[in-house]
Parts: sequence; C-alpha cells; structure tokens
Amino acid sequence: MTRTGLLGGSFNPAHRGHRRATANAIRALGLDEVWWLVSPGNPLKPAEGMAPLPARIASARRAARRLPVRVTAIERELGTRYTIDTLRALLRRYPKRRFIWLMGADNLAQFHHWREWRSIARLVPIAVIARPGYDGDARAARAMGWLRRFVRPAAEATGWTRWRPPAIVFLPLPLDPTSATGIRAALPDWHHSDRYSFNPPPCRDGVTRRAIA
Repeated sequence: MTRTGLLGGSFNPAHRGHRRATANAIRALGLDEVWWLVSPGNPLKPAEGMAPLPARIASARRAARRLPVRVTAIERELGTRYTIDTLRALLRRYPKRRFIWLMGADNLAQFHHWREWRSIARLVPIAVIARPGYDGDARAARAMGWLRRFVRPAAEATGWTRWRPPAIVFLPLPLDPTSATGIRAALPDWHHSDRYSFNPPPCRDGVTRRAIA
C-alpha cells in the first residue's frame, strides 16, 4: 500500500506555507507522497477573485518542486466538487493506496459546513496541520464535539494506517504565516506575475498524466 496524503484546496496561489506544511506532514506521518488536489471550484469560496485552474496548477507545481508531491486536478476528471464525493471516487479507483486527509486547522474550524463531514471522517483518517491563530478555534470547532472521542496521540502518527476511521490527529508542526489571502491582497493579479507562475512543458496532471489546459 502506498501511504498517500491528500491536501485539497484552491491553491490561489500555492505558496511556501503549503510546501512547508506538506514536507513536515510527510515526515510526521511517514508518507510516501502527497497529492495536492487543486479544486476546479471550491463550493465554500466565492468564484470572484479565483484565478484560472491552469494558473493555480502552475503555481502548485512551482511550490512543490523537489518534494514527493503530485499536483492534480483529478476532481475535474471525476466531476466532483465536494470532498466526500472525491474521496469515494479515489478509494474506488486506487484500492492499493492508503489515504489520509490533510487539513489545516482553519478548515477544521468550519468542517461542520462541509457536505457529509461525518462520512468524510468515517472514510479516511484526518491529520490536522497547525495554522497561526487557528489552534484554539480548531479544537473548539463544532465538529470536534463529535470528533473529540476519535483523537489519536501525535506520537503515534506514523502508525495511522492501522487506525480505523474515524480517527483524527493534531500534528504539532512548525507554523508558517504565509497565506494565499495575504498574497492576493498584495498582488491581486498574482497569476500574471513571474514570481508565482510556472508552466514548464509539457504540463501534465501529476496523477492522471493528462494534459492540463
């Protein structure tokens, strides 16, 4: 079984915070690789201000260089917008992989708004990555009223493949203050900037190997 972390998001743009959190999660969980699931359209985020998918893919490819990360827009191929549907499809399509969902503490704070969030927790283990200013909100999140009984010790994180979901672990990783919101505030047209764009030919999906256009 290939131990695979799943980090979903808009990546609008991807940045060093994504990179550092992923590298630290790989070490803490003993992962073979991580898939960055670049969402075609996050149902919890407004479409206004969202850069085109190829630009977000390109920024993710640049941020993930030299890491065991596959940047993918597989949700576009699967036709899924919600995490629960994506997970069900991935589990069917890749039975020889063991998946763990990687979630920032800011996302846990509003996890109860996600479609069928309890079903998500029943499908795969969840690892929560610390985010500056969100630790208290995450642990007091409405969803934690149900998830609290399933918390696993961080010291046992490398054994997550033996956990039976629901299972959630809080990873005490180094914090990085970088945020996509801050980048967009300083550089609204970031996808036209050489600092974030990156599109070496051929640009193919890291999982499906299909051309991204």
